[in-house]
Amino acid sequence: MKVDWKPGTLIYPLPAVMVSCGSTPADYNIITVAWVGTICTNPPMCYISVRKERHSYDIIKRDMEFVINLTTKDLAYPTDWAGVNSGKDHHKFEELKLTPGKASIVNVPTIEESPLCIECRVKEVMALGSHDMFIADVVNIRADDAYMDPQTGAFNMEQTGLLAYAHGKYYELGPFVGKFGWSVQKKK
Repeated sequence: MKVDWKPGTLIYPLPAVMVSCGSTPADYNIITVAWVGTICTNPPMCYISVRKERHSYDIIKRDMEFVINLTTKDLAYPTDWAGVNSGKDHHKFEELKLTPGKASIVNVPTIEESPLCIECRVKEVMALGSHDMFIADVVNIRADDAYMDPQTGAFNMEQTGLLAYAHGKYYELGPFVGKFGWSVQKKK
């Protein structure tokens, strides 16, 4: 039996990502975001949603660039810490001992400890209510070569220990259960 429950944002799990922003070392910041996702494949586009009162909001709005850094089980502590502490009061890269990397296209740091860094340039800011959505073009991806398959050139995402967020809790992604199209794949 199902019961009615108040409307809410219960589409889980979500990626728990660290978004890096700031165009100079003095204003580099990290914000943890779970309201993040893909919008379009061609051209590649994604979004993050950020509350206006967050310190990173004004930095992203000013620079119109950010980097989505995927997180892993090993990055769970910094992911949570960066989400509950403000960049107004903390220099998160220094305090978390994370390494700001040089992005290839945008003028915003990557997080070197992240296995995959998605460089984004804001195309539009949409006011939605509690959050504004930053709709962005994906302009480059920086991938840790430790996870690249030398034979195929593919990125082995399953080896990274990606972190997911579900209703206030963090989880490492679990075992492989199938690939896109496996349910209709012809048996040999």
